[in-house]
Amino acid sequence: MLRIGPPTPGSAEPVERADAARNRALLLDAAQQLVREHGVAGLTMDALAKRAGVGKGTVFRRFGNRTGLMLALLDHSEQKFQAAFMFGPGPMGPDASPVERLIAFGRTRLLDIEVEGDLHRAAEENGGRFGDGPYSLHRAHVVLLLREAGVAGELPLVADTLLATLSAALITHQLAVSGYTRAQIGDNWEWLVRRVVSGAAHVE
Repeated sequence: MLRIGPPTPGSAEPVERADAARNRALLLDAAQQLVREHGVAGLTMDALAKRAGVGKGTVFRRFGNRTGLMLALLDHSEQKFQAAFMFGPGPMGPDASPVERLIAFGRTRLLDIEVEGDLHRAAEENGGRFGDGPYSLHRAHVVLLLREAGVAGELPLVADTLLATLSAALITHQLAVSGYTRAQIGDNWEWLVRRVVSGAAHVE
């Protein structure tokens, strides 16, 4: 699986002891819960230490500072997302149909962006949107599912078009400024996916 960028404070590289890696994952799971409950502003070193039941010094030793924690959290979130669509159960994982997987891919990404939008936008602005990192894997995955669904044409371009609607900058604007809900944006993603797939039947 691909990471957001170079190893970050709190990441699993270089190789950690099994117990250290497990403790890191527990801390980042707790951090993700805090963000989903209280937003990015609610994620502080103090709040994480309290939620995880550890001393604040443990959090600082693991991540260095709040910036290191945020970068590690974004990497952790991306790793979980990749694991879900590559190896997890349906509807995102291999057991489901390609159309179901495409729809679930978008809806799950929307949830990540809704609760971690600032982090995702920062990653995009720093060149993470179209570089050799997660975007390349997302694009290859969407191309594979489109091919399995019988879509014809220049599939990398089709995948780019679909993924453009999942840009963190666009989604956060739609949520915060345009007033759409995540459910509405997710329904639009599903409509778009189904139109792309159904249109394949009319391509010679």
